[in-house]
Amino acid sequence: MPHPTTTHPHGPMRRKDREITDRAAIDDIIRNGRVMHLGLCQDNVPFVVPLFYAYDGQCLYFHSARAGTKIGIMKKNPVVCFEILDFQGIIDDDAPCDFEARHRTAIGLGTAVFLEDETEKIAALNLIVARFSARSFVFPKTKLGGTTVVKIEITSVKGKTHGLS
Repeated sequence: MPHPTTTHPHGPMRRKDREITDRAAIDDIIRNGRVMHLGLCQDNVPFVVPLFYAYDGQCLYFHSARAGTKIGIMKKNPVVCFEILDFQGIIDDDAPCDFEARHRTAIGLGTAVFLEDETEKIAALNLIVARFSARSFVFPKTKLGGTTVVKIEITSVKGKTHGLS
């Protein structure tokens, strides 16, 4: 898969002064974020869910139970949208509608791929766990069998920032 670019089918960014075009800066947002909001769609009805995730520099990974709303939707429509926010507070203003967020954001599109290979699943789970713990874990076959691991192959991503120097 080619390295994702900043080209994004959601269209050009309206506020070019807030656009992040440096891929390393976008990767930094993704690497340092804690929660990813995953957007899915089924029968023209959107569904968004927050998830812990991992990033290997090209793809995102998360785990889930074997069944549920998000799994059912992705099996029918593997095209996903994701958002990762680095929120750093509020920018106060005297006008009530002029408050803004001090932030960096990465928003992208991708394709969900269900990992079936045990070695790939363990590698992805290790990436996820390593974000929250320095400990090593062994994943028993019974747990692996009951866990879905999803890889998101990023097709496009863009970044935005406001209120940060």
